[in-house]
Amino acid sequence: MAAAPENTKPQRDFSHAWRALRHRNFRLFFGGQSISLIGTWMTRIATSWLVYRLTHSALLLGTVSFMGQIPTFLLAPLAGVLVDRMERRTVLVWTQILAMLQSLALAVLTLTHRITIHEVLWLSAFQGVINAFDMPGRQSFMVQMVEDRANLSNAIAINSSMVNLARLIGPSLAGLVIAATSEGWCFLVDGVSYIAVIASLLMMQIKPLATARSVAPMAVQLREGWEYVSTFVPVRTILTLFALVSIMGMPFVVLMPVFAAQVLRGGPHTLGFLMGAVGIGALVSALSLVLRKSVRGLLKMIPIAASLFGAGLVCFGLSHWLWLSMALMVIVGFGMMQGMTASNTIIQTLVPEDKRGRVMSYYTVAFVGMAPFGSLLAGWMAHHLGAPRTVIMTGSCVLAGSAWFATRLKAMRREMRPVYEELGIVKPRTAQA
Repeated sequence: MAAAPENTKPQRDFSHAWRALRHRNFRLFFGGQSISLIGTWMTRIATSWLVYRLTHSALLLGTVSFMGQIPTFLLAPLAGVLVDRMERRTVLVWTQILAMLQSLALAVLTLTHRITIHEVLWLSAFQGVINAFDMPGRQSFMVQMVEDRANLSNAIAINSSMVNLARLIGPSLAGLVIAATSEGWCFLVDGVSYIAVIASLLMMQIKPLATARSVAPMAVQLREGWEYVSTFVPVRTILTLFALVSIMGMPFVVLMPVFAAQVLRGGPHTLGFLMGAVGIGALVSALSLVLRKSVRGLLKMIPIAASLFGAGLVCFGLSHWLWLSMALMVIVGFGMMQGMTASNTIIQTLVPEDKRGRVMSYYTVAFVGMAPFGSLLAGWMAHHLGAPRTVIMTGSCVLAGSAWFATRLKAMRREMRPVYEELGIVKPRTAQA
């Protein structure tokens, strides 16, 4: 009897994990963004530490975050309409140029010792305006970079991995730079890093969209986008939970300087360690999603992720030891990213192409636009109750939201199934019989 060939042994093949990188445009985006995002995270940490150094106020930490995010809440729906009407790459090139100028302005003012809280507030608001157009444009452009829609979920997961690798490197690097020099050098590195992503966008070869650009009035398109997200149960429910998580859970980042300096008795390096721990958890989460072969099964991960996020925050508020706080931040980062990426992937899979920009603008509102109200609330609560109690209370609200979402799973699956059948993600029921 002939021996069985060696290649009949079961082997694990993880080549599918990076299938989106087979697309040249996405490889370019991956390379440019990998560099730029490290600078972005350095700026986020440097801005928080700069505000705290200038003011020693938890309330002003929340106020700066509010100013940086409220323009997104106000402008994102309009930006979504414009993204659906314009060439998406052009939108992104301009947002990256403007963001580069914003970071360089922060660098010059800080390095020349002329920075005050007023300049930080106004430049943060300017960045918020940029983000209102950049986020829906970036999310909508994803499908053009990968071309094959079957690889879209993998591209989103890889993008999340890239964001969180930068989240791991950027804050830790920022803590070291701030301790050695000043916040201004972080802003300068960020400004220069935008050159990489601008170059990658200009080098892409983009095919025109198959769907025609709408010529309907902007008011009509705004109404169409709102009607879709408000009447389609899966998208509406996901965005509702996402908004709750953003307003109650996400602002924990605003209070990190307070935890680093007052609760854990550390300095900028402690802040970098805490945010680096968040990055580790988020990166592990994103990599676990990269290994998935399909969007199937992601829906049930959303309430599980929200539960981890909320429970991690509650426990973090009770901790006074750095090692325990860092371990809890890993859990928080995992839950936060798992829910965020799963929500993004499901919505991007469900939404029709002609409404993608508008729907992703509401995703932006839920993700970023609700956060300013959460930042103000967190700052106010921390001012009156203390940062630990604030995080315990907001984490409890996230836990309640995850329980509510779990009760909606059956109705969501029922409405999602026809779309999944049309896309070939699941077999029609008649075919399964």
